[in-house]
Amino acid sequence: MMNLTTAPRTLRPTGAASPGGLPMASPVVELNVGGELYTTTVGTLRKFPGSKLAEMFSSSAKAFRDTEGRFFIDRPGTYFGPILDYLRSGQLPTQHIPEVYREAQFYEIKPLVKLLEDTPKIFSEQVARKQFLLRVPGYNENLELMVRLARAEAVAARKSAVLVCVVRTEEDVAQCADTLRMLEAEKKSVIRFGPWKAAPDIRDLLDCMVMDIKAQGYQVVYEHYSEKAFWTKGFNCFYTFVFIW
Repeated sequence: MMNLTTAPRTLRPTGAASPGGLPMASPVVELNVGGELYTTTVGTLRKFPGSKLAEMFSSSAKAFRDTEGRFFIDRPGTYFGPILDYLRSGQLPTQHIPEVYREAQFYEIKPLVKLLEDTPKIFSEQVARKQFLLRVPGYNENLELMVRLARAEAVAARKSAVLVCVVRTEEDVAQCADTLRMLEAEKKSVIRFGPWKAAPDIRDLLDCMVMDIKAQGYQVVYEHYSEKAFWTKGFNCFYTFVFIW
């Protein structure tokens, strides 16, 4: 939830205020969302009581204000309009669906999140992706280990590299076995992903890994492991993830 300041809490127009400063009725409220201006009511913003958006405008909340006294939310303003349309009338967005989906997740508007997940675009790009990753054993744990290793190697360096072995099938596992043994003999840490039983291929998994690491705020790229001394039949399963600090 965003941090809130203790700026004066005068609404325009004003209504009967609660002890916390926000009106207990549903007066008109002016919002500045990332530079985009909106006008709505407290009742609309509180439509889903369990949401983060409703909590931002609860009677106990303290709020950021811009220089004109409007409530300020430091989020992309372009995509708040469709959120507001849904809160007002139940209207679903027809444009910028992935971006609106991300904002609905941030504001924790669960009914809208669920409806957007049922759209073909989000289902294919978000839900189907999650279902795929659930079939990759230890995916989240391995991703966390990658980040820890990268951070450990980042002391006094602008880059750090993590070696990864990605195997889709049991046949891939067998082909990589000799190379894994050679790398272990050289005291090189290798994190293995797979195998899995799903249609997406190795490149799909690599792209998911990059996306999820970047979502944590890290800069990362990957490339084939280039140590020729270890080129074997299963060499194509090995990749270096380079973290840039």
